[in-house]
Amino acid sequence: MELNIDLAEVIQNLTRMGIALLLAAPIALNREHSANGAGLRTFPLVAIASCAFMLVGMSVYEGSDAEARVMYGIITGMGFIGGGSIIKTDVGTSGTATAAGIWLTGAIGLSVAYQKYEIAIALSIVGFLVFQLSSYLKKEVVD
Repeated sequence: MELNIDLAEVIQNLTRMGIALLLAAPIALNREHSANGAGLRTFPLVAIASCAFMLVGMSVYEGSDAEARVMYGIITGMGFIGGGSIIKTDVGTSGTATAAGIWLTGAIGLSVAYQKYEIAIALSIVGFLVFQLSSYLKKEVVD
């Protein structure tokens, strides 16, 4: 059995996953300091995994309907993972922002896989700003 590994493709895929990790990092840092759950490990891993699953789907299915189904599966899976971070009690619900952040970092990973870096950068910036500013705005509204 011969092993054919295209090192240029390995480097290209590592680069894309590295970009996904870097773009998830600001959101991960915010959540690490603001939440007791998902943070520095979860958000980058979600972005990297989403990117990697889509890269595999793109490579195997090359523009077919099956490639779109891979994307739909990733989107659904991110919602499922995020749903696990939502906790409902008699007092209220918590974790919805973390769930939305997980979904958002999945979208960053998908965008990077498709080399839609402008979308990925915009998602990263807007997501970070929403998390940063919302805590300040929530304090202002409550107080």
